[in-house]
Amino acid sequence: MVKDSLQLYLDTLVFTADIVTPIFILVFLGALLRRLAIVDDAFVGTASKLVFNLTLPVLVFMSINKTDIAAVLNPGTLIFTGIAILLLFVLLWFITGLTGMVAADRGAFIQGSFRSNYGIIGLAVSFNLFGTPGLAHASLLLALVIPLFNVLSIVALSLGQHQQDTPGPGIFKSILTNPLIIAVLLALPLAWLDIHPHALLQKSANYIASMTLPLALLTIGASLKLKELRACSGLALHASAFKLVWMPLLCLPVAYWIGFSGEDMTMLFVLLGCPTAAASFVMARAMGANATLAASIILVTTLGSVASLSTGIYLFKLWQWI
Repeated sequence: MVKDSLQLYLDTLVFTADIVTPIFILVFLGALLRRLAIVDDAFVGTASKLVFNLTLPVLVFMSINKTDIAAVLNPGTLIFTGIAILLLFVLLWFITGLTGMVAADRGAFIQGSFRSNYGIIGLAVSFNLFGTPGLAHASLLLALVIPLFNVLSIVALSLGQHQQDTPGPGIFKSILTNPLIIAVLLALPLAWLDIHPHALLQKSANYIASMTLPLALLTIGASLKLKELRACSGLALHASAFKLVWMPLLCLPVAYWIGFSGEDMTMLFVLLGCPTAAASFVMARAMGANATLAASIILVTTLGSVASLSTGIYLFKLWQWI
């Protein structure tokens, strides 16, 4: 029995590592290219702008537009997920406000602590666990969290621009003019009405969207500076602990008490326990927050998620929820 349990955990660990390892490869490739002087600060700046203003908005639009919202609608899961993320964001806002963290660090810390890489890692894990039905379920959650994560990220990162503790006109303007929010506002009604771009436009858009993750990860690697990473290590570890450990621990018992179990509980765990999205670095850099801290959180959570996601999935299998 012990041998079977150990083998199950090792298999789960390998499964998770297979998903996150390519992320590290691209980050370290970016660092190597910078060391070889193949890329420089100009590349990082241009690539970040390209991702923030074009490729990421197109990715967001296509992800939402492809989702059959009516077919996979699950109000209970969506409502709980939305409320949980909002409450966690408020908790982070309150805690970081008490610490006296400077605005640029605070924005990057908050974003890195709650924003999941669900569109890449979450969908892959969900599909491998539950097949096509799981992918449909995860896609609906993605349609919810994409606008939610982006709006809350803009609010947090705008602290670095406006140096204030409460949302004001500057933050609302940042939200309404943000390319990601515009993409969401365009995609949601079209997805609901089942209206999709022409096949040629879809193919072109998919090419553009596919550049997002490689470019974002390469810029993270090219931006890495060991001295700056060490200076941010304490904050990065705290943010990563909140992202990978405290978010699931705070939300899952409540979900279980309400009546969640099986696939719904597993999906919620994967959403909350995914590492921080690579796009958080691009947004932090574009909006004047601490991009080095954002990069550190991405690296730590991606590495840590191999153990945390594997442990959670292993326990869910023991409890026969998967």
